[in-house]
Amino acid sequence: MPLINESRPEEFILLGFSDQPWLELPLFVILLITYPTALLGNIAIILVSRLDSRLHSPMYFFLANLSFLDMCYTTSIVPQMLFNLGSSQKTISYMGCAVQLYFFHTMGGTECLLLAIMSFDRYVAICRPLHYTLIMNQCICILLVSTVWLSGMTYAVSEATVTLQLPLCGLNKLDHLLCEIPVLIKTACGEKGANELTLSVVCIFMLAVPLCLILASYASIGHSVFKIKSSEGRKKAFGTCSSHLIVVFLFYGPGISMYLLPSSSISSDQPKYMALFYGVVTPMLNPFIYTLRNKDVKGALSNLMRSIFCFK
Repeated sequence: MPLINESRPEEFILLGFSDQPWLELPLFVILLITYPTALLGNIAIILVSRLDSRLHSPMYFFLANLSFLDMCYTTSIVPQMLFNLGSSQKTISYMGCAVQLYFFHTMGGTECLLLAIMSFDRYVAICRPLHYTLIMNQCICILLVSTVWLSGMTYAVSEATVTLQLPLCGLNKLDHLLCEIPVLIKTACGEKGANELTLSVVCIFMLAVPLCLILASYASIGHSVFKIKSSEGRKKAFGTCSSHLIVVFLFYGPGISMYLLPSSSISSDQPKYMALFYGVVTPMLNPFIYTLRNKDVKGALSNLMRSIFCFK
């Protein structure tokens, strides 16, 4: 990896799949399709959650927040990817890299916690139905969402700031598609064991702990669902919960592989595929997962489409 004179280079070269140039055009086309699809799908979820009175409940309030979060999440990385894949220059300025680092990790950390809050909401709705409106009132919901956003920002600002303080000794090539904390730590020179340890500890609280709480919530939910006498009631409960569980595994699986597994067990290209998965594929799939398995959302979307066409 070549050295330049400055300790902090003016720009980074994002190597991406430069060793496999045949991948760049298919990936460019895929991103060109998935990015607008993700934006439109998540905008639709936000609109129906706000416009349809039947969806004015805590579950859809959190879902609308997840959709907004996914829009910001994918927007923080995809435009830069498209620019680099579509040009011969695979670069990003140092300032651009820092901004991407803050935004990407803010959204990622917030989504980790928001998915845990959504599982808690389902736990209260199914296991404590008589107390649901009392526990999940509007003030509590706003407080929970505000807390997860603040926590995500705190995580991103603290980790990204510490990472950006690492000496780079002029190294300006990142073997990745975007600026991500583990990649910058790996690129830095000098002693970085403390940074790697800190990142692992923080990610235990941001990834492993929320995932354990989600699994514990769904273990309780599963136990309660089997007590429901109505087959229709069981089907509805399983339908709602299975959608959320699919999203959880799609998001947490690659995230844990990237942030908690030893770097020695990960191949050089694996972080690139994982970043594409939890930064692009999951935000695109989330609206479809919730829509296809939810009659209320499908009905609200149908009403929205009818009103648009009638208006025209």
